Amino acid sequence: MDIATLALVHAILEERGIRRAAKASGRPPASVSAALKRFEAAIAVPLVRRERSNLVPTLEAQSRMADLAAANEAIQSLLRRAPQQSPPTFQPAPSSPQRGEGGPKGRMRGTAGSEIAESPPSSPLIHSALLPAGDKWETVANTDGPCSIPPRPIPSISLTALERFITVARNGSIRGAAKASATGQPQLTRQMNDLERDLGYTLLSRSPSGITCTVDGLAAIPVVENLLEIWRRLSRASGDRFRRAAATWRFGSVMPLGPESEIARMLAALTAKWHHARPRQPLFISSTTADELIAGLKNRRFDVVLLDLETFPSEFEGRLISRTPLALAGHPSLFAKHGGDITTLLQSHPIAVPSLKSGLRQQAAHFIEATLTEQERNRLTLTEVDSIPVILNLVMDHGYLSVLPESSAARARHPPVMRRLGDGYMQSLSLAWQKNALSRQVAEAMLGMMLTDDTSATTGDSD
Repeated sequence: MDIATLALVHAILEERGIRRAAKASGRPPASVSAALKRFEAAIAVPLVRRERSNLVPTLEAQSRMADLAAANEAIQSLLRRAPQQSPPTFQPAPSSPQRGEGGPKGRMRGTAGSEIAESPPSSPLIHSALLPAGDKWETVANTDGPCSIPPRPIPSISLTALERFITVARNGSIRGAAKASATGQPQLTRQMNDLERDLGYTLLSRSPSGITCTVDGLAAIPVVENLLEIWRRLSRASGDRFRRAAATWRFGSVMPLGPESEIARMLAALTAKWHHARPRQPLFISSTTADELIAGLKNRRFDVVLLDLETFPSEFEGRLISRTPLALAGHPSLFAKHGGDITTLLQSHPIAVPSLKSGLRQQAAHFIEATLTEQERNRLTLTEVDSIPVILNLVMDHGYLSVLPESSAARARHPPVMRRLGDGYMQSLSLAWQKNALSRQVAEAMLGMMLTDDTSATTGDSD
């Protein structure tokens, strides 16, 4: 990681846009975008999501804004000690800082005629920007006053170089610092020379008796240590998250009907028993539709899934764990009004159903097709809602009908009237997993935790 990357990521989050950050920093949008990708890869966290033309910080990014702002301030403190003028002209080596996009003979960015001078950053907190991997200089917007001092370049100094400066300062010799950092003396000497050149001032005073810090070097030590600690916090969180993610088992499930439903009870039992049996292997549970669960199992977003389907793709292994009858659910007044005339009942009231991505919707569609003619089906009012509690509320309070698991709906606090559809309409629950020995072992352990004493493997209540 380097200080220019940290500064530009801070600029991107402040500006909420790649192009706006690029304009504020005088960098090509492609370079700015590459900087964001490098930083996200380094901390293993997405920092932005796109909303129309804006990049909106994610919750993870918002939680890191204070650290990024503090890092940016530390970077400015380091650079502020240098004379506010262009760095001395020198012939760059292949790894040396470049003076502009045109190379050594190119114009320095940040001068009076440059884009950054004409278009200052929209936020006073944005002081710096990132360079592409091969570049070394970038502009820093001066916020001490409107164009009172020309902006000066910011070098792409690696945090490793700053850390080794601290090691040299504390050891008082290149030899001792090289040994402590497992680095060759010539390499470390060159790195310190490059660091001083990039910063624009002297950090270390060399003498036959050893190395001491200059006044600027002494002042830089706490700033550098603060910057390194900020990066350690960011990277440590990334490492902890990576290790946790690697140890986490991800379980996907169809959506429970409510807290009293069988699926909710099975998931709660699984969570509690898993934590007791495997405290060092976190369990993540997420609910969505059957199609999303199958897609998640294919791309390994989930390790094991609970589907409301009797069959599942042949590329997976699995087991049918329960089947329960489905019923037409509605407010008592609707059934009282229409009696046993199901055809009229269906055509007279809106029907709330999950989306086609769910197994429950497939069963509801089969019932409607078997009950009504095509002409009658065309007159139906179907409302798709991928939330079973919302569907239940529509049924009880807003005059809707729905097809729901009979036993689970009956457990609701204010259950609707349930008219069983028939033996051919069942909600099946199946557990599915990848075809490998470890997934099979874990899935069987989960199944044992989910099934209570009064739940059989192939019959009984589901959801």
